Amino acid sequence: INMTESIGDLLPGMRRMGLNRRTTLAQLDLTYGAGYSESTGDVHAFPVTGMPARNAYQLIHDSLKFDGDPALNCATFLTTWMEPEAEKLIVENLGKNRVDIDEYEATERVHRRCLAHLHDLWHGKPKQEATGTVVVGSSEGIMLGGLAMKWRWRKRMQAQGKDTSRPNIVFGANAQVALEKTARYFDMEARLVPVSDGSRYVLDVEKAIEMIDENTVGMFVILGSTYTGHFEDVAGMSAALDRLHRDRGWDVPIHVDGACGAMIAPFAFPDLAWDFRVPRVASISTSGHKFGLTYPGIGWVVWRSPECQPSELTFELSYLGGVEKTFTLNFSHPACFLIAQYYQFIRFGRSGFTRMVNACLYHARLLSVALEATGAFECVSDIHRPRGQFGFTEATRLASSKLFAESAMSQKSGADPSINEAYNYGQPEVAFRFSDWFIQMHPTASQEVVSTLLRVRGWIIPNYPLPPDRGSIRILRVVIRETSSEDTVNRLVRDIMWATQTMLESEVKSLGEALLRPLPPAVSTSDLARDVAATHTETFDSTRRSSHWQVLLDKIGEIRAASPTTVLDKEAQKTVYQRSC
Repeated sequence: INMTESIGDLLPGMRRMGLNRRTTLAQLDLTYGAGYSESTGDVHAFPVTGMPARNAYQLIHDSLKFDGDPALNCATFLTTWMEPEAEKLIVENLGKNRVDIDEYEATERVHRRCLAHLHDLWHGKPKQEATGTVVVGSSEGIMLGGLAMKWRWRKRMQAQGKDTSRPNIVFGANAQVALEKTARYFDMEARLVPVSDGSRYVLDVEKAIEMIDENTVGMFVILGSTYTGHFEDVAGMSAALDRLHRDRGWDVPIHVDGACGAMIAPFAFPDLAWDFRVPRVASISTSGHKFGLTYPGIGWVVWRSPECQPSELTFELSYLGGVEKTFTLNFSHPACFLIAQYYQFIRFGRSGFTRMVNACLYHARLLSVALEATGAFECVSDIHRPRGQFGFTEATRLASSKLFAESAMSQKSGADPSINEAYNYGQPEVAFRFSDWFIQMHPTASQEVVSTLLRVRGWIIPNYPLPPDRGSIRILRVVIRETSSEDTVNRLVRDIMWATQTMLESEVKSLGEALLRPLPPAVSTSDLARDVAATHTETFDSTRRSSHWQVLLDKIGEIRAASPTTVLDKEAQKTVYQRSC
C-alpha cells in the first residue's frame, strides 16, 4: 500500500469517522503496529520520517521482550527492583542534572547527606566533613581513587627529584575489568598478583609485597571478588605495607574496591576492619546500584580526608550560575538515582540494611549447602563454611551442613549481625562446579550444557573460568540479591538438578531425545532446598552417592518411565543431524 494515498481514496465513507480525503495512512495513529516495523527500512540509517508515539513505544516494547527476565538473572549483582515510592521519586526527578548545584540546591544537600552517611558507615573521622562524590558506578569511583593515588605519588617523587615516568599499580589477577582499565587509561603498569587455591583465588598478600617498588602508586584491594565472593584481607595487606614502609621507606596507600562488599560488611560483619579504621586505606568506592539497592546508574567514592584528594584534580566552574567544584570523569549526571539512594538510606537505616544482607546471606548459604548435599557439586565460594575453614572436602562439607542446620534454628533477630559470626566473611554469592566424584563418574559432563539448559527454565547462570593461573577450573555462579527468596532457592535447586540429569541422559542419546519425554508430575518445591540439605549428613561412598542422586531425582519428580520402544525405534532410523535437531 502506498502510505501517501489518502484514506478517502482507499476506504470510501471514512469521513464519518473524522477522516477526510487529505488524511494519509502515514498520519494514522493506530492502536498497534500499523505496519511499522524495523524490517521496513535500514535500521542503521537515521530515520527519514517519524512514527506515532504509540507505535514507536510498541515497536521497542515488543523487541525488548527478547531480553531475559531480570528477576531470574543470577549473573548480575545489580538491583532489579525498587519500591513504587522510590520509582516515583526517580520519575519526578528525571530531568534534573546533579551538577547544576546552583539551580538544584536541595539536590546538592541530598548529595552531601549521602556522602556524610557513607563517611560515618565506613568509620571516617568523627565531625569531619566527608570528602567524596557521587559517580556513575563503582568503576568511575575506582578510576578516581587510582588517579588520586597516582597524583599524590607523582608529587612526592617530584619533591625528591626522582623519575615519574614508570608508575605501577598492584592488584590481584581476580580483579574486575575496571581496575585494569584504570591502569591502562591513566598510563600505569598493571601488576597482577597471581591467585591460587591457597589464596582462595583472591589477592595473595605475600606475593603482592614482592611486586611493589618505589614506583608503586598504590594498591587496589577488593572487598568482594566477582569470581567467588571472597573478601580480600585489607587489614593484613595494610600491616604488610607498614612493614615494607619501615624496611624500604615506600609509602603505599590502599584504595578499597568495595563495589558490593562496602555495602555488606558494615551490616553483616561489623567486627571486620576493612575501612577507614585501617590506616593505609586512602579511599573507598562502592556501587549504589548493587547492594545499595538503587537502580543502575550510581556509585560513590569517599576519601579518608581532603589531603587524600589532590586539589589539582578539582575543577571550578561558574557557567552554570554560582561557583561549582567538580572532580568526576563525566560532567552531567542524573540526579534521580542520587535521590533514590537517599530514599533507601533513610527508608531502611542500619537495621533494614542488616535485615536485607542477612536474608541474602541466609539464602546463599542454603543454596550452597543444598548443592553440596546432592553430591554432584562442590562450592568454590566459602560463605557457608565455618569461619576459618576453606575449600571443599568431606569434612568441611559436613561441618557446613551442621553449622547451617544449627543457625537456621536460631531465634536471633534478622537485624542482628551476630548471626554471621560463625561464618566466613564474604558476599552472598555461590560459585560452584561439578564435584571430583561426579567428574570421575561422568568424564564428558559439561557445565556449559547445564548453564544452557537452565536458560530453558528462564535462569541466567554463567559458566566461566577462574582467574589466570587457575583458568582451567570453570565455575557456575549465582548472585543472591534482595529479590531472592527461599522459594527462589527451592526452584533453583530443582532446576539445576533437572538440567544436570538432562545433560547426563544426553550422553547416551541425543539432547533432543533427552528432552523429548513426558513432563514430570507436579511436585511441590516447598522446603525443597532444606530437605535436600538435610539428606546428606554423613560420608557416602561412591555407590551410596549414586543412589542418593536417584533418591533426590525422585523427590523432585524427575524419575520417569522410558519413552515407548516404537518411538525409540523410529528415532534410531534418523540421521545424527535429524536426531540432534
